Amino acid sequence: MLSSNTTTDASKHAAPSGGVQSLERAFDLLERMADAGGEVGLSELSASSGLPLPTIHRLMRTLVACGYVRQQSNRRYSLGPRLIRLGESASRLLGTWARPFLARLVEETGETANMALLDGDEIVYVAQVPSKHSMRMFTEVGRRVLPHSTGVGKALLAHTPADEVRALLGRTGMPAATEKTITTPEGFLEALEHVRRVGYAVDDNEQEIGVRCLAVSVPNSPTAAAISISGPAGRVTESATDKIVPILQEVAQELSVVLTNAGHN
Repeated sequence: MLSSNTTTDASKHAAPSGGVQSLERAFDLLERMADAGGEVGLSELSASSGLPLPTIHRLMRTLVACGYVRQQSNRRYSLGPRLIRLGESASRLLGTWARPFLARLVEETGETANMALLDGDEIVYVAQVPSKHSMRMFTEVGRRVLPHSTGVGKALLAHTPADEVRALLGRTGMPAATEKTITTPEGFLEALEHVRRVGYAVDDNEQEIGVRCLAVSVPNSPTAAAISISGPAGRVTESATDKIVPILQEVAQELSVVLTNAGHN
């Protein structure tokens, strides 16, 4: 709907990319809401986006009518339930795109390969290709785990500000899955510093005794993603790590190109 002081000149509505400006603005607002934890006030959106309040109100009213945003009783706005179906479908598609790259990881490392995303405060596995070994690791696609005891969790949170990491850990708690699980925020922040320093994350018997996992984030992914290999600690040794990590990093880089291009098509 056009307001009384809005020109109908089509050029005024064209986004710099040649798309529709109102659509780009609406999706930008949805992403800002997600970044803010899923619930915001109009004034917060105006401050972060630079858009005037009347424009934001008009866009949000449309998103509410479509079910993608809900207006709360406190007059704040939250992400709506219709987004869940879109997100689930997108996660499945992301897993489909990733599978050939995970298959290559299995071929070159011999170990089970996974892809995971950070969904809210939890890690969710969206794709897996199992190892051909008779003794192999298996993580069900769709499984959710807490980030502090996983390699993919460390890889995904490595560049998150420390205060945000502490807040997440405060919400989830840090239960010990094994005696080697990191159970203090300080210990986890030290582990994240190590990830930044060496360029990969390790789960060394922290989620399950006898299992080691190596993980890297997928650079420039439209949604934060990480890939990993996991296997028996007797196979995923320190010397094996030196060989596996460069393969993980190379595959992550190649997957990044595919996901980035898909996001621009």
